[in-house]
Amino acid sequence: MDDSIESLRQKIESLDQEKRQIISLVSHDIKAPLNRLFALVQLMRLDETNLTDEQHDYLDKMHLVVADGLGMIRNLADYRNLEYKKTELLIEKVNLGQVILMAIRNFQSVAAKKKISLQYDLPQTLLLESDHHCVIRIFENLLSNAVKFSKEGKTITIAASEKDKAPFFSICDEGPGFTPNDEKKLYQKFAKLSAQPTAGESATGLGLFIVKEMATKIGATVECDTEPGKGSCFRVTFKGGS
Repeated sequence: MDDSIESLRQKIESLDQEKRQIISLVSHDIKAPLNRLFALVQLMRLDETNLTDEQHDYLDKMHLVVADGLGMIRNLADYRNLEYKKTELLIEKVNLGQVILMAIRNFQSVAAKKKISLQYDLPQTLLLESDHHCVIRIFENLLSNAVKFSKEGKTITIAASEKDKAPFFSICDEGPGFTPNDEKKLYQKFAKLSAQPTAGESATGLGLFIVKEMATKIGATVECDTEPGKGSCFRVTFKGGS
């Protein structure tokens, strides 16, 4: 009996190791060719004078597909690190306003291709002590979801401020919102919710799981105010500014 249990344990460990290797392969090695492809698309866009409207359209689609793939790989890397306790915090001063502004700029072109307006009101200086990677990945996942699930012509509103010396940011969209059933499993990993991406983007069900896990690690809180058919507003509040 003991031998059978030990054999089963070894098989489970072997399968777990294979799982880690596969996730590592996807989240690290495949990122390099996608980064090169993204760079080539950007180079092609530098001189668009000789391109037809159809070619412009193809470039826009390539840009969306590659950006979506890179986002998915970043989430897989974060999931691997969270799942196997490899996320080590580096607490430092973080200027929340500047972090958010840089992330918004990275999403501007993707949002523009979907004719989605990003409106924001950010302070130049809003300091907190936290882990920079966690802060930016929390924001990027929430903004990515807002863009991914918003239809053409919609607006996403982003704000940052502080209340009772606690810095926070909010992202409000005009997307489909969440149903009561969605809310029950909102932060579960690989959860499949009712909303569907509006331009064929991937939906792994990891984004909100990563948001919640990283927020918990750095002592932040995540709140969601939503109404089906009218949109959602996420608010992330960090502990004490500096």
